Amino acid sequence: MRVPFLLAAAALVSAQASADVTVYGKANVSLQHADEAGNREIELQSNSSRIGLMGQESLSDSVAILYRFEYETSVDDGDKDGQTLTQRNIYLGLQTAGGTLMGGVFDSPLKTAAAGVDLFNDLEGDIRSIFAGENRPKNIVQYVTPKSLGPVTAKVAYITKEVDGIDGVSASAAYKLEDLYLAMAMDQDVEDNVDNTDTYRLVGAYSLGAFQLGGAYEKYERHIGSGDGYFASLKWSLTDQWILKTQYGQSDIKVEGRESFSLGGDYIFSKTAKAFAYFTTNQDDAIRDDDYLGVGLEMKF
Repeated sequence: MRVPFLLAAAALVSAQASADVTVYGKANVSLQHADEAGNREIELQSNSSRIGLMGQESLSDSVAILYRFEYETSVDDGDKDGQTLTQRNIYLGLQTAGGTLMGGVFDSPLKTAAAGVDLFNDLEGDIRSIFAGENRPKNIVQYVTPKSLGPVTAKVAYITKEVDGIDGVSASAAYKLEDLYLAMAMDQDVEDNVDNTDTYRLVGAYSLGAFQLGGAYEKYERHIGSGDGYFASLKWSLTDQWILKTQYGQSDIKVEGRESFSLGGDYIFSKTAKAFAYFTTNQDDAIRDDDYLGVGLEMKF
């Protein structure tokens, strides 16, 4: 897999010389002690580290082509599902005064509705351990309302499974004004490629001075049963450099009695670099009784 990696690296380097192209990435690595149902080990984790490029080409004063090619890479061992790089968010789109139409592989509207509220995203305390709907579907076509609507953003996506699958729909509506964020979202026949599955999510966040309070409620329904869950998060910016955060969630969606609790802190070196530490416990009534304690470093560019 070295040849594709070198070609991708060459493309990223050459892209820097082009107008309206941004090369970006994130390396997030943590060293953690994992106690999973009594099995203890020290692990080096690459927490969804990634590299990508994005940009646009203006066709007129009001029309532009948008694109993004983003890939995950494993900083810990260099192997991600047997490959050096694996696809994350990749799309091609057309932006006009009436909104943006895009197609590719990218996070669904329901998943993006909780962005910024899940304070332990990509770590062991990620809300994917208790919630359904954390999907990045393939063959997705999405419409996004224009910025002229001000604080309101709506997204509607159609997911075609193409071969022996169930076509799905995902949609969201969000309101963001200064310190207040509210969103509602739904998926239909998106989760697990199963017919008659519905996911509904409500999200909210409010910032008051040095504090940010967030939370979400989710209802999941399918033909063999249903479940619901919630989580709440709190972030406290003690100074410009020190941040404390905690998060708790409970759900019957994936497993009966699933609970997740996380406590952590960040030390901000700059706008692009930080150190962090965390403790997470995930448990349920069936199989999980897991604890994680870790420290890490993140660098964005």
